Amino acid sequence: MDKLIGNIIKEASVYYRGVLAGTLTKLDTGFSFQYDSRYLISGTPIAFCYPLQKEPFLNAQLPAFFDNLVSEGWMRKLQSITQKIDENDRFGLLIKNGRDLVGAVTVLPYQK
Repeated sequence: MDKLIGNIIKEASVYYRGVLAGTLTKLDTGFSFQYDSRYLISGTPIAFCYPLQKEPFLNAQLPAFFDNLVSEGWMRKLQSITQKIDENDRFGLLIKNGRDLVGAVTVLPYQK
């Protein structure tokens, strides 16, 4: 992985159709998504907004693509209460509930 700007706070492994695609990282300066070097060889983009590239995608906040995978309304409130995660910690909720998302993307706690 290329050198990121900022200190790592938390990381998540991002899978596309069951294959490790990359790492989503929460930094003290924002967020980064970077494709795994092995995935770049023969993978397909996880989304139109994330074309295959070696360089990390940097964002000041949780990128919209990932933010839109987080539950809303009563489901987010229920997840927050039962899992003891702040309702505004969208990255934490995404990691905890990322195994059961709509579509081909899965987000799990970071695994080397």
